[in-house]
Amino acid sequence: MADEKDRFGEKMHHREKAQEDQWARQHDAELLEKIRQKGLTSLHCPRCNSTLVDRVHSGIHVLACPKDEGAWLESKSLEMFLEALMKK
Repeated sequence: MADEKDRFGEKMHHREKAQEDQWARQHDAELLEKIRQKGLTSLHCPRCNSTLVDRVHSGIHVLACPKDEGAWLESKSLEMFLEALMKK
């Protein structure tokens, strides 16, 4: 009788673990979808409202206005730019 309780308890533990894993997979899939959707939105130039385009200048990623109204850097790109400037 005790052996049956142990096996039942073990099966219940495995079932709970499987449900937790399933929830985690579903949650991860939802987060990934949100990230994908967020990536689909485009940024616009604050001056002319044109959609910014990705450009790479000297290995530095820049979001630039196609009408040359300006360019925007992410913080990591700005750090790379400043390091390159300091080396000159």
